Amino acid sequence: MASFPAIISVDDHTVEPSDVWRNRLPSKFRDVGPRIVRAPVKEMTFTGGRFATVMGAPGDEGPVADWWVYEDLFRPLTRLDTAVGYSRDEIRLEGITYERMRPGSYSVPERLADMDLNHVQSALCFPTFPRFCGQTFTEAADRELALLCVRAYNDWMVEEWCGPAAGGRLIPLAIVPLWDARLAAEEVRRNAARGVRAVCFSEIPPRLGLPSVHSDGWDPFLRACAETGTVVAMHIGSSSRMPSTSEDAPPAVSSALTFANCCFSLADWLMSGTFDRFPGLRIMYAEGQIGWIPYILERADVVWEENRGWGGIGDKVLRPPSEAFAEHVYGCFFDDAFGLRNLDAIGAGNVLYETDYPHSDSTWPRSRQVAEEQMAHLSPEVTERVVRGNAIELLGLTPEGLWVGG
Repeated sequence: MASFPAIISVDDHTVEPSDVWRNRLPSKFRDVGPRIVRAPVKEMTFTGGRFATVMGAPGDEGPVADWWVYEDLFRPLTRLDTAVGYSRDEIRLEGITYERMRPGSYSVPERLADMDLNHVQSALCFPTFPRFCGQTFTEAADRELALLCVRAYNDWMVEEWCGPAAGGRLIPLAIVPLWDARLAAEEVRRNAARGVRAVCFSEIPPRLGLPSVHSDGWDPFLRACAETGTVVAMHIGSSSRMPSTSEDAPPAVSSALTFANCCFSLADWLMSGTFDRFPGLRIMYAEGQIGWIPYILERADVVWEENRGWGGIGDKVLRPPSEAFAEHVYGCFFDDAFGLRNLDAIGAGNVLYETDYPHSDSTWPRSRQVAEEQMAHLSPEVTERVVRGNAIELLGLTPEGLWVGG
């Protein structure tokens, strides 16, 4: 295409600078809040859909990494956190330091420069250390400190990462204290008052020991999202486990099945009656791809039509699930030619584009080329909608695709 629309990516990632919490927590918590320690990596594995590490003692032999330390959690920065700029064969499961990552991972000016290289105008960024929906703080023992950490992260996200230096090109994405739906609702409203229109959530909350979307346990949170126009953003892996088949399955199995948790999650939401109770609610699946969506919608409609009498949904799912999907759900993709060939079965208004910078799956710096190749059969109007128009509408951006705080 001679002129391709500037991309709005709804799934990129920020690697938090080392001083995020030290700079924002009250003084009595700065030495016990999240902090960086440099130490060797004694062990690192990713099998059966689970990531596990062991930190060595200072002075031990072995490759050195920067580790986030918080309560009894020791989490190293890894090459998978920030893989752009390396060839595919150079990307290994290994610990790294800040000096060994691309600066655009954590620095606003360098991020904007890398966005320019990739034809990206604006980007919504998920967390790294808090994990994809803030599980790190949900699992913490000290709830007072955890709540302060959640708020500190959101303040940093709004005031620094998406602050004036970003020129409206970085779009804020908040986390919430998932352990308390009322506190979560308060945090949604606090951030919505300053223009935040997206919040992280878990694709399958019971895997985190939290209520399912079939209960009313999330009602305060969901009501706050619906009333403020805050989209519920669920990233693959936000249930703290990637799909796998066995405890010894290699990471490639999980990588091939990344969409599976989204598929399970969508069935949950469509059969929960939530969208009928909260008609203003919108949800999105980051990095879930879209090719699987037509069949799950077809199957869900068949189940609703034929099995709702005994299926436990007859009194709460009031219309075909595909109709609810069209009004409430967005699929996100970075590389899905099959899904784009079947876009009519999904809905051009229900699809968002992403680049996944700086992760190993990222199409950076070729996101424009990938999109041009896979969208060549679409009209310019539909391409514009997928690449940026839907994101502008969903995230409350300016017509130019920029974020303006409240």
